[in-house]
Order: sequence, then C-alpha cells, then structure tokens
Amino acid sequence: MANSETLDVVKIAKIRLLLMGSNIKPENIRGTIVDKTHARSGIQRWRKRGFYSETVLVKELEKQGYKAVRVPVSNPSRNPLPDVIARRDQHVYAFEVKNASYYAYFPKEQIEKLFGFLDQLIPLPPQYKHAVLAAHFGRRWVFREMEWKAWEMGKLAERERVLKRDKGNFELRKG
Repeated sequence: MANSETLDVVKIAKIRLLLMGSNIKPENIRGTIVDKTHARSGIQRWRKRGFYSETVLVKELEKQGYKAVRVPVSNPSRNPLPDVIARRDQHVYAFEVKNASYYAYFPKEQIEKLFGFLDQLIPLPPQYKHAVLAAHFGRRWVFREMEWKAWEMGKLAERERVLKRDKGNFELRKG
C-alpha cells in the first residue's frame, strides 16, 4: 500500500514539473492529466473574443440609453437565441455579434435565428422588432439591420458579409 502511494506522489510530482514547463498551473489539475492542445486553446481564444465583443456592445448600448443584456447561452444550437438583446422605448433589438479584423461573415442560419427569436418570443408588431448584425473591428463597429420582408419572403442571402470599410444602415444613437 505504501509503495503505491509513493508511486502516486512521484507521478504527481512529475506531472507538476511537466505542467510548469508548459505554463499550465498545477492547481488546475485535480489529480488528472489535462491534454491542452493547440486547437482547444484556439477555440477558447475565439470564444473569449466573442465574449469580449458582446460585453463591449452591451456597455455601448447602455451608454446610448438602451436596456441591454448579453445572452450567456449563445451557442450554435437550434435555439433561436441572439448574442445580445436590447430594448429602447417600445423597440426590441436582437444582435448577432462577430469580432473580426477586416470582414465578418454571418451565415443565413444565424440571421434566421434572430428573426425566429423576434417572431416567436417578442409579442410586438414587426416595426418594433429589429434584427441587427454587429461586426466589431477593433475600435470600429459596423451595424447592419436586416429587413423583415426579405426574411418573410425567404429571400435571405446564404451569408451576409460585413466589411470594415462598410457604413452600415443602423446607428445606435438613432435606434
């Protein structure tokens, strides 16, 4: 029994030394070896960027007089949930947020989710509901409000591309 305990202590010590070399804190290990691959850390960085942009957008909306919340369950599931929901006066806004350096692509499925959310869960006439694509390019934001008629007629593009140099058709100040 004592021999197996000694072996366990030696194994844990070796694991800690290996982890210190790869900048993984031993406190995060809890007795098991964690396999941190580059792909996983890349996904975590990508998610962190999205979280950052969503948080910055919420703060900016609040500064402009909106009531806004980030939806923490934003995920690529079938649930029609936007990244950020905002309200000002009677108007409700559903935002899909992307963080990019020069251009951002919004797939048709994500745009349909915005309209699905507004259509199914917000009991207001369409003129008070707004589906907005928000592309965050460093310090610059580009907003594009999508048209209800295009969605109702099934004429949404396969994907929407927003470039850093675009003007957009939605201003936060005006709403």
